[in-house]
Amino acid sequence: MKKKVLAILLSAAMVVSMAACGSGGNDGGDTGNADSGAATEDTADAGDADDAGSSEGGNKGYSFQMIVKSFQSTYWQAAIKGVEQAKAELGVEVEANGPANESDIADQVQMLDSAIQKKPDGIALAACDTKSVVDSLAKALEAGIPVVCFDTGVDEAPEGSVYATVATDNAAAGAVAAENIFPVIEDKIKAATVDAKVRIGEVNQDATALNIQQRGQGFIDKMIELCNGADKKVAVVGNEFYVNGTEGAVDEKEAEVIIEVGVPAQTTVDLASTEAQKIMSKDDTIAIFGSNQTTAEGVITANQTLNKLSTDPEKGIIGAGFDAGTPQKEAILNDQLIGSVTQSPLMMGYEAVITLAKICDGEEVSDIPMDGYWYSKDNMEDDNIAPNLYD
Repeated sequence: MKKKVLAILLSAAMVVSMAACGSGGNDGGDTGNADSGAATEDTADAGDADDAGSSEGGNKGYSFQMIVKSFQSTYWQAAIKGVEQAKAELGVEVEANGPANESDIADQVQMLDSAIQKKPDGIALAACDTKSVVDSLAKALEAGIPVVCFDTGVDEAPEGSVYATVATDNAAAGAVAAENIFPVIEDKIKAATVDAKVRIGEVNQDATALNIQQRGQGFIDKMIELCNGADKKVAVVGNEFYVNGTEGAVDEKEAEVIIEVGVPAQTTVDLASTEAQKIMSKDDTIAIFGSNQTTAEGVITANQTLNKLSTDPEKGIIGAGFDAGTPQKEAILNDQLIGSVTQSPLMMGYEAVITLAKICDGEEVSDIPMDGYWYSKDNMEDDNIAPNLYD
């Protein structure tokens, strides 16, 4: 996937931004789209953060605001660790805030607006809902406050408001999950017929955040491609956003394979578990994917009642997750999940602050691609993977 680097036209708002940072704004930011980098099985060690970025150390004296999606999960706690490392390295101040839950969209927007009113030198934002922050980003642009998005981009951001996005290529990361699940269930897919269909489940925490949209769709698209390669037609059912956003699917009556997408009403493990149970309870389900930490833990929680997950397709449902956390790591070690795709939230938090400092130093910035990679029982302890598997 090509990284988009779009030049931003100089404007009065940019001049204000330069003044706000104290030593010049950015002449080469972008629209904040998250189309950058490819998810692979390789990643940089999060412990290498001391060598990342080109901003020189010292006491820069900048003051930044950071708005995360929530402080509920260990994923965001890991991101804050990266922020703290950048703070110490650069001598900047960062005030982090975020709602209690990733479903608390209105609360996050209010926090973002409050951050803008504080007139910081820059803002780092991980939007819960990309559409909900568009008006706030316009306010930041008018106030001359540069914004760096991380974890997820905002594709409808006003031009010039978002200077760079630090994010995993989520479509490719979702595809990595499909690529690792498919070989395990390939024989069952090849044996499927219109009269004896098989079902693959996917639980996404929402259909509003760009990173989750891209990740969920990336999994679906790659799984359809792989099934088509096995001469099987695929139908997509469930959540309308993903049903309507999928190309290459057929009507359920014509399909040998069904991909069923569940989205909980709110971002909680319990509600994600309810969606997972609906899919896992069906006799034709052969695999299920939880596309982030919350939904992966929902799949694991559902299995506590159903006891259907297995790493052997002849004995149960093949499960896989995304991100990390103790429940997923234990499920992999206990042969309930075959593996997961994870990111480096620590490095995302670190690079977001580094990028804001570069903007205030007058440097040009662009999107920063972050790797997503597959980990399993066999490689969890590898030196280039273990540091990113937060608890």
